[in-house]
Amino acid sequence: MPDDDPPESQSIDDDEPSPQPTKVPAKSKPSVFDSLFAIPSPLKHIFDRVPLITYTANELPLRSPRDGRKNILHLFTTPEDAKTGRPSFNPACLKWQVYLKFTGMPFTTVPSTNHASPPGALPFLQPGVSASEPSKQQQPVPSNKLKRWIATQKPGEKAQEPPDDMRYEAFTSLIDHRIRRAWQRPTPATPLHRPLLSNTFVQLTIAHKLRRAAEMEILKSNPSSTPSTTIIEADIFRDAEEALEALSTLLEKEDEWFFGQEKPALFDASVFAYTELLLDEGVGWRENNRLGEMVKKHENLVKHRERVKKMYF
Repeated sequence: MPDDDPPESQSIDDDEPSPQPTKVPAKSKPSVFDSLFAIPSPLKHIFDRVPLITYTANELPLRSPRDGRKNILHLFTTPEDAKTGRPSFNPACLKWQVYLKFTGMPFTTVPSTNHASPPGALPFLQPGVSASEPSKQQQPVPSNKLKRWIATQKPGEKAQEPPDDMRYEAFTSLIDHRIRRAWQRPTPATPLHRPLLSNTFVQLTIAHKLRRAAEMEILKSNPSSTPSTTIIEADIFRDAEEALEALSTLLEKEDEWFFGQEKPALFDASVFAYTELLLDEGVGWRENNRLGEMVKKHENLVKHRERVKKMYF
């Protein structure tokens, strides 16, 4: 006897769409640039077989500072003098080197050149990594911003300010112009430069350039009464001698700092930068140290130089 109910059959939902075959996008035609810069098949086969290797970074030079927490002063010096912290042989560098010592700011020195300086001139300071912000990138500090930078590193201390003396700018000008011009007067023919130029190849390549560069610096600072293309050596040294005599009178006593300061300041550093090099026999003055002989006439300037060197070097 047949069942009353017919057998169940699978129901099909007419509303549900039937599956469509996946459409494979047509491969785009290679452009002219793709074919032009495509690697030839033989080479590509070789490249595929060679694994990609990333080499480790090269180590820093042995003389590079290893401790990133230290302040690094880049200046003109020798590798040997940098290790011992000896004074730089360049007045502009020595000025800031000794001033950092005056302020008690810890730092180390490394030899450098103007070409390696981000500001384009030496000296410059590379601050150490901050303990509070170790990931922050520290920007190099050029010499004209060093004094302000030092003040920010010691917020609890009173920054050294120029003395409230109308004569300060005038005496600073004597150092930056009259004494500096006399310092630049030695040419590569004088004893100071002879060791540097003893090599024949060096003589042929840079002797003229060094002499010309020194002359151009002097001509830039010629007074209006002197022709712009003339260097009068007698006038240069006479001006320097008058400047040294004025500085000696300003210092007054051998056991004092300039402008009656309780401790040495930036002006003392500016004077020491020249007196140290002019009186240091190790610099290479064998003869014709005319400017150094002028300094020796003023005993208080000589004592000032000795006092700074004994206390800070």
